[in-house]
Amino acid sequence: MTTPSILTINGGSSSIRFAVYEAGESPRRRLDGRIDRIGLSGTDLIVHNPAGESQAPRHLVAANHRTAVGFLLGWLEAQPVFASVKAVGHRVVHGMKHSEPERVTPKLLAELHRITPYAPDHLPREIGLIEAFRQRHPKLPQVVCFDTAFHRTMPRVAKLLPIPRRFAAKGVERYGFHGLSYTYLMEELGRLDPAATQGRVILAHLGNGASLAAVRHGKSVDTSMGFTPTAGLVMSTRTGDLDPGLVYYLARTER
Repeated sequence: MTTPSILTINGGSSSIRFAVYEAGESPRRRLDGRIDRIGLSGTDLIVHNPAGESQAPRHLVAANHRTAVGFLLGWLEAQPVFASVKAVGHRVVHGMKHSEPERVTPKLLAELHRITPYAPDHLPREIGLIEAFRQRHPKLPQVVCFDTAFHRTMPRVAKLLPIPRRFAAKGVERYGFHGLSYTYLMEELGRLDPAATQGRVILAHLGNGASLAAVRHGKSVDTSMGFTPTAGLVMSTRTGDLDPGLVYYLARTER
């Protein structure tokens, strides 16, 4: 009897990462890979086997995200392991007030469409992935895990932005991101030193996008990112926090 598996998907602005895990108390990775540089030159599908060994990159022409998604679904469906996939889990960058993973429903999809202005570089692509699976495999359950959920425990003072309060009623507040990464870090810390998770912890997510989080008693109390993932630390293509006066100065002196 084939062991049920879960397909995990992380759709970024110019990449799609995926992995298939055998379901169980200790999930075992059976396949993983990524499509990089979508919409750019040198778009490749790179796949690793269970031993972590890379197969030869497969070049593809992916002028846009939709083309890449179609190619990836066709490739996955041709893999023997796909027959064991019983559910799909998606990383979704923004969940507004959602604090837990949720199963995809028409109502949730409609809400994600409505909040796309909060993450215009990511949400449309993530929604496109979800809808592509729904179209080709309508009976396959899908679950979304929100990158903002970890920070819903922040106190109100950490969520407020220093702007008129009427904007807070419209959902304009500090959300924080990289929540799935921080959840994993706290789980690993709990495995290595359970007592430490109940103290004060500073977590760092360092990469092309970077942020810090302050955790107390296992709950997020503050983070460096704010309303969008552009705030906070300096990153590879994001300035992080900048003095607003600098923008005025550059506009005035450099036209």
